[in-house]
Formats: sequence, structure tokens, C-alpha cells
Amino acid sequence: MTQRVAVIGAGKIGEALLSGMLRGGKRPGDLLVTARRAERAKELHDRYGIEAVTNAEAAKAADTLILTVKPQDMGALLDEFGAHIPADRLVVSGAAGVPTAFIEARLAPGTAVVRVMTNTPALVDEAMSAISAGAHATEEHLKRTEEIFQGVGKTIRVPEKQQDAVTALSGSGPAYFYLLVEAMTDAGILLGLPRAAAHDLIVQAAVGASVMLRDSGEHPALLREAVTSPAGTTIAAIRELENHGVRAALLAALEAAANRSKELAKGMQ
Repeated sequence: MTQRVAVIGAGKIGEALLSGMLRGGKRPGDLLVTARRAERAKELHDRYGIEAVTNAEAAKAADTLILTVKPQDMGALLDEFGAHIPADRLVVSGAAGVPTAFIEARLAPGTAVVRVMTNTPALVDEAMSAISAGAHATEEHLKRTEEIFQGVGKTIRVPEKQQDAVTALSGSGPAYFYLLVEAMTDAGILLGLPRAAAHDLIVQAAVGASVMLRDSGEHPALLREAVTSPAGTTIAAIRELENHGVRAALLAALEAAANRSKELAKGMQ
């Protein structure tokens, strides 16, 4: 039997999931969508042919509910329509820092909840989504969640206690790369390159390096060493990066992001 899926509060990530499910073989009639603004709901309906409904209607009609609201909005959302969700539904949360226990406490006893941390490359089908089971989620629930998120990239299962680390490393990860590309583009301009040329050079270098990391199976240190000739240009640059504490800065930055994710969970008991 076809499972009906509803995306609740469809922003950019929610829309990416909708389009991914359609590319994966779901029919528009298999999907439902809700949005805070009526014009956004109409936009999604016109673009994908998916029925836009209220949150309560989605709870009654869908087998799987994907909550894509911001962490600070999760409590209000569940207060609004949690009582409408039957216990045999699967509820998938994509909100950073919100534990499954917080959601389970606001649903019918025994409702299956799965927590997922994905990232913005879902918009180009290159997401990494980390999946964790709540207290009542079964293997079937995890497989159903994987099927949905594999439409926009890769998935991995992790214990829920690791989700703060996942948020810091992967959920926020694309922003770190964008910052690095921005800085390196500025360096190219400083060295005399036009902005467009500097941008294209570093973006392609990033794409190529990423593909080599993914496909070669080599440790990143070995790939770095392959570029680093004795007394050459690369080692001169790496020495400056080490002198400025780039490695330590990254460690501190990711630790700060993980701590912030934990802070978001405080009070969500």
C-alpha cells in the first residue's frame, strides 16, 4: 500500500524533500504540504501539483509527517496539532537540537518519532542526512525515513546522543566551506585575479578535491601530502595556516556549534 507523506511547514528543505520524493517515484497525490503563509502553500501546489492542507488535515490523512519547522517553533506546532496525530503515524523531525523525547511527550503514547539532521545540499541532491530512532521507532520506521531522505542525498544512522555533533559537523558544515571559499576568493583578488576568475578557480578546486576525497578512499592527509612538494608553494601556505591556528580554530568552532545545539535542547524536556 502506498504511504502518504506530509511535509509540515515547507521551507527550502521541505520543498527539496518534496521534489526529491517526486523524482524518486512518488506521485503528487501521495504527498501533502502545509505552510504558514497561504501564498507559500499556493506556490508549492502550483509548482508540484501537491495538495496544500492544514496541519490537522495532514495529521489525519498522512502516514508519515515530516516536521521541517525551526526548533523554536516546534513546541507551538505540537501544541497546535499534536492531539490530532494518531498513534500509528510516523513523525520525522528535522529540527536541530530538539530531542525525540520532547516530541514524544506531546503525542499519543507509543507514537514513532525519528530525528533527522540534514543540510542545505539537499537542494542539489547532495545532502547528508543523519537518522536517529526515538523510543518507539522500529526498523521499518527507519527504512521509511531513509527512503525519503535518500531522494536528496545520502543517509547515515547514528545514536541520538551523537546528533549535536552531527549538527555541528554536517548540518552547519556547508557554511564553513562557503566561508573558506569566500576568503580564498578574496585572497585571489588580493593577488591580482579578477573576482570571477578567482571564484571559478577555487570552486572547481573544491569540487575536484571533494570528489577525490569521496572516490579515492584515501585519508585526507595522504591526499594533502600528494600536493605538498618539499620546499614548495603548498607547504609555505600550510605553514602559515598552522601558524595562525586554523586547525585549532576549526576544533573550537565545531565544539561551539555542538554546544549551541545542546543549548537549544535545554528546556525541551
